[in-house]
Amino acid sequence: QVQLVESGGGLVQPGGSLRLSCAASGSIFSFSAMGWDRQAPGKQREMVATLSSGGLIKYADSVQGRFIISRDITKNTLYLQMNSLKPEDTAVYYCSSESNAGISWGQGTQVTVSS
Repeated sequence: QVQLVESGGGLVQPGGSLRLSCAASGSIFSFSAMGWDRQAPGKQREMVATLSSGGLIKYADSVQGRFIISRDITKNTLYLQMNSLKPEDTAVYYCSSESNAGISWGQGTQVTVSS
C-alpha cells in the first residue's frame, strides 16, 4: 500500500503563494498518474491538477494559470505551486497516486486564504 504524506499547507493572505508537497513511500516512477484534489467545507471534492507518467498535465479551469503541478522523481515527491491565491481556494488539499495496485490518497493538508 502506497503512503502519501502532504505538507506545506497553512494560512496565507489573498494574492499570496504556497507550495504543497506530497511525499510517497515508494517510487513515483511506477505511478501511472498523480494529482491533487481539494475539498472545501460543504462542497464536493474536486480535481485541481493531474500529472500522468508521460507528462500530460490537466488543471481545473478555476486554477489554470495560477497553479503548477510538478514532480521530482529523485525525491519521490509531487508538488503543487499555488500562486495568486484567492479565498475560494480555501480547502483541504489531497494528494493521490494511481498504479496497478489502485488509487491511494494522503491525509490532506489545510489551505486557508484569508486576510
